[in-house]
Amino acid sequence: MNRLSQIFPLLLLAALATLTFWLDQAVQQGGQPAENERSAPDFIVDNIVARRLDANGNVKHTLHAARMTHFPIDDSTHLVSPRFVSNASRAPVSITSRTARVSSGGDNVYFEDDVRVVRAAYADRSDLVLETTFLHVIPDENIARTDRPVKITDAHTVATAIGLELNSEARTVKFHSQFRGTYHDLSRVEKRR
Repeated sequence: MNRLSQIFPLLLLAALATLTFWLDQAVQQGGQPAENERSAPDFIVDNIVARRLDANGNVKHTLHAARMTHFPIDDSTHLVSPRFVSNASRAPVSITSRTARVSSGGDNVYFEDDVRVVRAAYADRSDLVLETTFLHVIPDENIARTDRPVKITDAHTVATAIGLELNSEARTVKFHSQFRGTYHDLSRVEKRR
């Protein structure tokens, strides 16, 4: 009996420690959302317009979308029927597609399916239209890239290639491969008449 009275507090302490550990595990598992709950969107917004301003308060970029869905698991945003308009260069540039993904912080935008980029006409330059199936845009750097087939047209030129990098601020285009282009000087045609 004397021995039991000495061991009883140890057994009671061990039982309490086990119970505490079990309760802690139950609470931890109960507090963790299930995998499908973590990957579910935390909000959905229809007909959204978002603007990013420069240091002077002028509109730098505007993003329109029929639907925006945000996913907290990676802080990404998915867009349906997006239209991105950049006012950073001499002429506004708009990008449309069926869908797009925006990375956390909005540093990267990935336009997918029927991507169409239109640079508005300015001075003596006509509209410029770029068509592809995928376009990675880095808005703050005014850069757009793709590794897919592209077609670029304006009033005088039709060009195709596989992949490109476009810098709208520097007004440069680097084609990656298989470039083909035609140029039609309409002023010469007018002179012949």
